[in-house]
Amino acid sequence: MNTEVMHSTSTESDAQEKPQAMFDTGAMRVLAVLAEKEALTPDSYPMSLNALTNGCNQLTSRDPVMAMGEDEVREILQRLIQEKFIAEVNQAGARVSKYEHRLRMKWSLEQDKLAVLTILMLRGIQTAGEIRNRSGRLHEFASIADVEAGLQFLMDKYPPLVARLPRAPGTKEARYASLLCGESYPETAEGVTYAASAATGVSRQDRIAQLEGEVSALREEVAALAAQLQQFRQQFE
Repeated sequence: MNTEVMHSTSTESDAQEKPQAMFDTGAMRVLAVLAEKEALTPDSYPMSLNALTNGCNQLTSRDPVMAMGEDEVREILQRLIQEKFIAEVNQAGARVSKYEHRLRMKWSLEQDKLAVLTILMLRGIQTAGEIRNRSGRLHEFASIADVEAGLQFLMDKYPPLVARLPRAPGTKEARYASLLCGESYPETAEGVTYAASAATGVSRQDRIAQLEGEVSALREEVAALAAQLQQFRQQFE
């Protein structure tokens, strides 16, 4: 029996074979945006198709930046609804359907673990320190050790949701990545940089259009909130 293979299997639990993909990149982005906005903008959650599409194409806190159309997002939503990862919500008085994720129930995740996974889904390969700095209002981690505990929980799931990657040359911290798209990561920092830059093929003009769409969506949300506030005030007049 090959003892070297046994040693590798028992001690290198973070060296993953390429897993079977659970989602494509579009589905992962949709799920991650729902999980993010649930924490960041609870008053606007569940999300409409338009708001969700804008969140998917957001220019900040996204790696890679994507340019998804509403038809593409709608198709993804229907698929994820069938797979029980998303639920369609029809609120009383609402003109459009809204959507919410079911990641907590599907994978038994508390908010700290969900926050770690969401940041990895949205921003790609990161260290535990980067995850902590970027978690923001998703979850307030007291220490990097708390982030690492969440990462270990996700790595221990079956099948694992996260992998620990080899350290990049010249760095001290381990890097982590989600495994939801069946990712196979290169061993060098140069390869990671190349892969990330190749995946962000969105033109400057497209990004400007995306930003204009985000501004328009925000204006609509502000107008809706102003109308709700006016209705609330009228109750006391």
